[in-house]
Amino acid sequence: MEKVTAKQSIPGPNPLHAACPSRHLIDVIGDKWALIVMPALKDGPRRNGELMRAIGGISQKMLTQTLRRLEETGIVERTVFDTVPPHVEYELTPLGRALGEALKPLDRWMADNWPALHARLCEASPSKPVD
Repeated sequence: MEKVTAKQSIPGPNPLHAACPSRHLIDVIGDKWALIVMPALKDGPRRNGELMRAIGGISQKMLTQTLRRLEETGIVERTVFDTVPPHVEYELTPLGRALGEALKPLDRWMADNWPALHARLCEASPSKPVD
């Protein structure tokens, strides 16, 4: 991989282009579990067990995979404390907090439109209750 120098310009993201790396970012942050894990970290660092208790329906394997992907992307930071037993905490990085701010309009849209969305979701899956 060629190193980018200060004189070279980095082209902006173009997710419509098949080879654009921004597609990986879209895949990571557009993941269902990422969009649920991130708000669980908005109030500060949390341990794995705390996240498991806070996020209903997530498996340990999926939580671990999601945290790893968010860490690799620079959205979450993992801190290991040198204790016995080992103590690990996860928290949003400044990039992750900025993303959380950018996602607030989506949260607001969902809250504003929840009655209509809820009705459609129940219509589409009548056997599955939607809370």
